[in-house]
Amino acid sequence: MREPSLWEVQKKNNPGHSRWYIERFEAMRAQGADLDGEARTIDAMSSRGSTILDAGCGPGRVGGELERRGHRVIGIDVDPELIDQARIDHPEATWLTGDLADLDAAMPAEVMGAVDTVVCAGNVMTFLAPSTRRAVLEGFKRALTPGGRAAVGFGAGRGYLFDDFFQDAEDAGLDVDLRLSTWELDPWGPDSTFLVALLRKPEDPAQQPGARTNLLG
Repeated sequence: MREPSLWEVQKKNNPGHSRWYIERFEAMRAQGADLDGEARTIDAMSSRGSTILDAGCGPGRVGGELERRGHRVIGIDVDPELIDQARIDHPEATWLTGDLADLDAAMPAEVMGAVDTVVCAGNVMTFLAPSTRRAVLEGFKRALTPGGRAAVGFGAGRGYLFDDFFQDAEDAGLDVDLRLSTWELDPWGPDSTFLVALLRKPEDPAQQPGARTNLLG
């Protein structure tokens, strides 16, 4: 039996938590807060019309903006209340209730292995059940096309050490391309209190220029 995520535990203890979360960001946007920083970064690192997975999408704040910018967005979140709100606010994108720890079951089969970019913002990694973190990263790798990238952002002091995350990413078969301390691309250092990690699925060696084909099968 899967260990429940910390978000699910929090919602069980406080059934109104999801509505509070939705209204919090609605209020921030009404006050003129800039809520699109993550989306701008993902848009800049993605080719036009990319297929993007918004992993732990919540009510669609990031993925909705990416859809508006012309990408094909699939958002997945374990919380059906947040998914319902995303469908209301951003009906053009695809929003699915599902478990990131079992991405193969949550994602349409034809999209697995064809995602250009994964975005996992909003401290989602720290809300996962600790026992599922590596499985989630392994799912990102399976979802990505060879050479595709994942951008993962979360803060320090939330129960997931950055060094442990880097090790989990390596164990999942993802290369750490770049370490940043903000979504505005500030450099990362050992004392940084926030991490934005750009991970890459290795290219398929068989598709590299000059790769030899085994004609004997």
